Amino acid sequence: MGSVERVKGFLEAAGVGVRVIEMEKTTRTAELAAQAIGCPVGAIVKSLVFLADGQAVLVLASGDRRVDTARVQELLDVEQVEIARADVVKELTGYAIGGVPPVGHDHPMPVLMDRNLYRFEIVWAAAGSPFAVFPIGPARLAAISQAKLVDIAGE
Repeated sequence: MGSVERVKGFLEAAGVGVRVIEMEKTTRTAELAAQAIGCPVGAIVKSLVFLADGQAVLVLASGDRRVDTARVQELLDVEQVEIARADVVKELTGYAIGGVPPVGHDHPMPVLMDRNLYRFEIVWAAAGSPFAVFPIGPARLAAISQAKLVDIAGE
């Protein structure tokens, strides 16, 4: 089963009722995704894998914000937080950077979701490839990803 099909299957099984949209233009970065979709960069969900004292954690953040790793470190009460390398992200999630969805990973991990995403009625998340996305309300995204809502992003 392909990456996009895996995300579609997860969304169907979760009963979300959203449709994965395959784009002609790449959605590999938040900026490119916003251009392809025609939405503000902030409405793009960045799904970022960090290692907190070596343990994977997924952070969902708004495309126009930077994750404050010191805040993540404080929230998780760990010594070190670092962004995971591309090969580690692929191994943990089953998806390549640029298409990592917020759900449906090979190895489930804790999820932190920044409250800044609630600025938007609908946000757009990667759906397994740099050319696939899905729209979803932030509250629904938090529910299906089992995310803990936090304040972890700065300007």
